[in-house]
Amino acid sequence: MGAAYFYHLTRAPLEAVLPMLLEKSLAAGWRIEVRGCDDNRMKWLDEKLWLGRDDGFLPHGLAGGEHDAVQPILLTTQPDAANNPTCILVIDGADVSTDQVTEMQRVSILFDGNDEAALTRARQQWKTLTEAGCSAQYWSQESGRWEKKAER
Repeated sequence: MGAAYFYHLTRAPLEAVLPMLLEKSLAAGWRIEVRGCDDNRMKWLDEKLWLGRDDGFLPHGLAGGEHDAVQPILLTTQPDAANNPTCILVIDGADVSTDQVTEMQRVSILFDGNDEAALTRARQQWKTLTEAGCSAQYWSQESGRWEKKAER
């Protein structure tokens, strides 16, 4: 049974935090779906990942290509990614079901702590998932490093 990890971004933007989580997920041997809500935002994120660090490479693709099924990381706005993921990273308030949390090795929900709508959406997701019996952890970078603030 998987778990939902909530990452409250307050000091670093998504494009800085996401590569770190992707590297850790790949190191764990997981196939990853990055799920968002907006196709243009996913295209922007795709470009950011290709222009990442000089000493690293994150093999990924944007959904809709002919090689979606073999991508270690697939950026998409649709559930049920073609790459058969074992880990889902949710951004921008995209939906994730309780079934997906229990089926995956991990679901990570990243949200912007400086955006009131994003905070409200993350609180709703926490409540929905934990009330359904999903295991969840809340992580904050408020102090400058990641600290677990709550677990259910």
